[in-house]
Amino acid sequence: MNIQFLDDATRPPVQKLEGLTEAQREPGNHLRMVHDHLRRNMETLGKLIERASTGSVSSAEIVSETSELAMVANYRRFGNLCGQHCQIVNTHHSIEDYAIFPELARQGEAFAKIADRLRAEHVVVHELLERLVDALNALAGDPTPDRFEDTKTVYHALERVLLSHLGYEEDAMGDALGYFDIM
Repeated sequence: MNIQFLDDATRPPVQKLEGLTEAQREPGNHLRMVHDHLRRNMETLGKLIERASTGSVSSAEIVSETSELAMVANYRRFGNLCGQHCQIVNTHHSIEDYAIFPELARQGEAFAKIADRLRAEHVVVHELLERLVDALNALAGDPTPDRFEDTKTVYHALERVLLSHLGYEEDAMGDALGYFDIM
C-alpha cells in the first residue's frame, strides 16, 4: 500500500469557487461536521490505545471512557466498535464514490481529477481500517507489548492518512457541493 501518495504535492489542485452564498456553503459545512465527528473519535481512541499500551488504564476504565463516546452508544445498538467504525466510514465513502463523485466529475476535468483522487484515497483508508481491526483483534487475543506496538503503528498510519484525506476532501469539494447543487 502506498500512503506516500497522500502528499499534497501529488494531489490535483483545489479549484477556487468565487461568490458562494451561505446556502451554497452549507453542504461543505455539513461535510466538515461529519468529518469532525470522525476526527474526535479517532483522537479519543488513539489516546486510549496509547494509555492501554503503557498500562496506565485498566480494562474497566477503557470501558467506562469509551462508553461516554456518542459513537460507542450507537455501535452498541448495531455491533462491535471496530466493525461499526469501518461500516460507517465505508458507508460514508460509498455514498461519496457512487453518488457525489460522479456528479463532481461532471463539473469539468479539474473536478474529475479530484474525484478520481478521492476515490483512490478511499481505497487506502479502507485497507488501513481493515488492518486496524485485524491488529485490534490480535491484540485482544494476545495483549503483548509487540501487539500493542503493531496496533499503534497501524492506528497512527490510519490517523495520518484519514486526517489528511478528510482535510483535502473538505477543501477540494466542500464548496463545490453547494455551488454545483450536488447536495
